[in-house]
Amino acid sequence: MRDGGGYERYGDARSSSAADAFLGQDERNESAALSTPVMQPSAMHDAFLAADVGGTHARIGLIAFQPGQGIPVTLAYRIYQCADFESFDAIVRAFCEEFSVQPQRLALACAGFLHEGEVVNNNLRWPIVPAKLEQSLALSEVKVLNDFEALAYGTAYLDPASMITLHDPRRSKSAEEGPVVVVGPGTGLGVAVRLPGTPPQVLATEAGHIQLAARVGREQAVLTELVPPDTHIPYDSVLSGPGLLRVYQAVCRLDGASAELREPSAITAAACAGTHAQAVETLQLFCGWLGSFAGDLAMLYGASGGIYVAGGFLSRMTDFMAQSHFVSRFLDKGVMRPFQQTVPVHVVDHAQLGVVGAASWLMNHAPQALQE
Repeated sequence: MRDGGGYERYGDARSSSAADAFLGQDERNESAALSTPVMQPSAMHDAFLAADVGGTHARIGLIAFQPGQGIPVTLAYRIYQCADFESFDAIVRAFCEEFSVQPQRLALACAGFLHEGEVVNNNLRWPIVPAKLEQSLALSEVKVLNDFEALAYGTAYLDPASMITLHDPRRSKSAEEGPVVVVGPGTGLGVAVRLPGTPPQVLATEAGHIQLAARVGREQAVLTELVPPDTHIPYDSVLSGPGLLRVYQAVCRLDGASAELREPSAITAAACAGTHAQAVETLQLFCGWLGSFAGDLAMLYGASGGIYVAGGFLSRMTDFMAQSHFVSRFLDKGVMRPFQQTVPVHVVDHAQLGVVGAASWLMNHAPQALQE
């Protein structure tokens, strides 16, 4: 929807998510997702930039702060192909030139972590050094946070219409205000936890590196194809784009079949169409492991506020997920089953989630600066 001033509010435009490893080329052409909004001078004066940068896409929003409400309003939003630019600086300049703006602050969400003044992430196409960005872009402040940390902050502003519910239990109002877990398979497997409070706190985790728990039978047979005996294999080795391809190839070897599908997006499409037996089994394994992993996270963090599974590719396979073992594996936690039955599970499909979350984080951590 739009407010009276014609601004695009969060939840308006639905486009593919940050799980780039699963998306086909057609889904990657999102850069014209929103038209130029009408911008009022007062909003422009208070506006700042928020960005969500990955290995494939850079998503940037011009955000206005509404004092007393704490709600980020998106004035403009664009998606850029990282490969088309020689640096992140160039992307920011392109955005600012298009909308004729020069904000002074930037909240930057990206995978990896900040070490000795530089973002460490092998998937980024170019180095990101906040101090150099401030200098080259004439910004007064650049703040960096983890991409899934930003996603977790963004869940507070989700439009119910932008998510699909896989498990929807009846529960009390107090349970709805409990911890929330965001988990998302992409190039890797990200996890963050939003804790209730004013403002809320978010824990960025490395839970994707937890040991994969394969069940006796076919799952362990596939596991033996993936790693040597007595070897650590984390969940992100299977619950990711590259991981989906590994599992598919392992299933093909076990069946003595040719691994003719070369991309995760092709495997997902063939599985949903039911046209390739090994692809179907691969996605069934994926859904089962994802359900188990999400269930473990719900118990670990007491996630009575819900589990949000982030990833645009998942919205394309929700029918498959609903018919898979995802929910049954989520619930199958022995004596903890009664608790699991109270935890809702949603699939989130919204490309702006990281941008809005980064904006929310900056507003919570620098409220006085944003209201100057």
